[in-house]
Amino acid sequence: MLEAKLVETLVLVFIASELLFQTKVESLYAKTILKKNKEKMEKQEEKEAGKEVDYDQKLEAMIPVIKREIPLKCHAHRADDMLTAIRIAKEYDIEITLDHATDSQAILDQIKESGFPCICGPSLCHKDKFECANDSFETPNKMYEKGILFAITTDSPFNPQQYLPLNAALAHKAGLPENEAIKAITINPAKILGLDNRLGSIKEGKDADFVICTKNILDTTNEIKAVYVDGKKAA
Repeated sequence: MLEAKLVETLVLVFIASELLFQTKVESLYAKTILKKNKEKMEKQEEKEAGKEVDYDQKLEAMIPVIKREIPLKCHAHRADDMLTAIRIAKEYDIEITLDHATDSQAILDQIKESGFPCICGPSLCHKDKFECANDSFETPNKMYEKGILFAITTDSPFNPQQYLPLNAALAHKAGLPENEAIKAITINPAKILGLDNRLGSIKEGKDADFVICTKNILDTTNEIKAVYVDGKKAA
């Protein structure tokens, strides 16, 4: 029995050390890529001045991030990974989103202070890996109470995207106010994407994209009767 406990402890220590090593390596890699992109931006200025500059497709794709035109999508479950992402984002003055944010309840104050939004989920699944141990439908409500901008995701195709309202409904069941649950799958993601001037709510001047339902969108017995895109019936 003692030997079994010892083996179990050693395995857990090994896993923890591997995860720590992985986090440090990924952090170094992220900083290296961002540093290269900063250099790439300087070379871009040289290119515009008529000088020859080597083309790197991967670095070119990151230029909108460095220019703060789009956010960098940081997929992180663990608190330490999220804190690393926040630190690097502040160091390089870029915008990010914290996707999954599974352990966020442990660092809500730091996330709030950072000003970065979170995309919660998927929670309608098994906790199939170590870093998902604290996955919970209660997390969206904790973010709402803290004043953090967040959205809910199915992480499709991991979970089918048609279950997005169901995920929001389960977050409501776990404490998130009903209206906030609806906002988490409509206007909030539009804000996070910087598209709330066009999408996410029904308002004069916005794209007329909406659905007509038989019941509340969070009701599992609800049926979609019509879909409109740009004000025209699509289905």
